[in-house]
Amino acid sequence: MKKRILLVDGYNMIAFWQETRHLFKANQLDEAREVLLRKLHNYAHFENIEVICVFDAQYVPGVRQRYDRFKVDVVFTEENETADSYIERTAAQLNTPLNLVEVATSDLNEQWTIFSQGALRVTAREMEQRVNTVKSDLDKLSRQIDLSKPPLRPWDVQQLSQLKNFLEDL
Repeated sequence: MKKRILLVDGYNMIAFWQETRHLFKANQLDEAREVLLRKLHNYAHFENIEVICVFDAQYVPGVRQRYDRFKVDVVFTEENETADSYIERTAAQLNTPLNLVEVATSDLNEQWTIFSQGALRVTAREMEQRVNTVKSDLDKLSRQIDLSKPPLRPWDVQQLSQLKNFLEDL
């Protein structure tokens, strides 16, 4: 079975997703990134997929930063490097017979480049729908688990009272 890898254009998702769009417009990028990464983390666990989220840092001086946040590999590109170019290069490197590579972006030029390299493309809207479906499935699963959770005590209050009376009679 092929290893599934999802490359995500971080700011592209933030700008298009309903939950993060207002944060993006208000220039609250830290909060928007946290929301995105938390949702991608849940998606990665549920789908058993490796997620690499790339953020454009081309105008920020310094070296490329990379860290694991939740279960998502987060990359801030190097100075003078766009997220698009990083994603395109990484998709080409990772797209082997052992891997199934998907790229989540709504940038049409990037989608065509990725598609020509043999990787699959996912729009921001479709990615948001996938993540929300997983969230819904997780919520349903957690409700089922809560409903089927056994009680902490094997007896209810009435049975405990009867047991106490029985012990007193002995």
